[in-house]
Amino acid sequence: MVRLTIDLKKSIEENAGDYFERAKKLKRKIEGAKKAVFDQKKKLEQLEKETPKEEVKEKVEARKKQWYEKFRWFISSEGFLCVGGRDATTNEIIIKKHAEKNDLIFHTDMAGSPFVVLKIKDKSNYPTQKTMQEASDFTAVNSKGWKLGMSSLEVFWVTPDQVTKEANSGEYLTKGAFMIRGKTNYITPSMNYAVGIYDGAVMGGPINAVKHNCKEYIEIAQGNEKTSDVAKLIQKKLGADLDEIISVLPPGCKVKTKV
Repeated sequence: MVRLTIDLKKSIEENAGDYFERAKKLKRKIEGAKKAVFDQKKKLEQLEKETPKEEVKEKVEARKKQWYEKFRWFISSEGFLCVGGRDATTNEIIIKKHAEKNDLIFHTDMAGSPFVVLKIKDKSNYPTQKTMQEASDFTAVNSKGWKLGMSSLEVFWVTPDQVTKEANSGEYLTKGAFMIRGKTNYITPSMNYAVGIYDGAVMGGPINAVKHNCKEYIEIAQGNEKTSDVAKLIQKKLGADLDEIISVLPPGCKVKTKV
């Protein structure tokens, strides 16, 4: 309901004139208000254009791990992948699933040794003695001999068709154990090891291979320090994930030169 106030001292025409003038003033105010709102809106739009938007942090996806990172592994100085078991279960997987006809398999005569597969795509690109030695060293370091402080032990290599799960009559093969048939080829290894970063992953392997493939690395020696403490020292230098470092360290080790 709109109430109108009439000035009795004025005529109807005069009162009507007053209201007409008031109406014009109100109309101008409304138009002014609309213009002010419009102007403010334009200013805001301009500010949005001129003010740089806060950079949206892209979600960094976790690095996709390679299949061989589930196992012990390294890349030789000649570029060959070498993969070894961590325990009885992974020894079984390594031989049954990942050993192919062109590959070579390394092992020791000592109980508590990994089966290590040197991956060879084709015989036209065959590893030299350099890679064979590195694979031998890797097998020895990840065997029980390293933890026992042995300076060396015999490592042999065979072809996949020489490795079988068929036990001799009256014998039984436990998980991770295999029979070796035919001639074994022995290499005397050196107990040497280093840890570095290869293609974003923590790689542990023979010093020459790690030097060749990694910009920064830490040499490891036999010792009795806690694995986690050794890993933390390495982390200071390499800045890598602690769990990944722990996963590549052989039991019973120390940093050769303090970081």
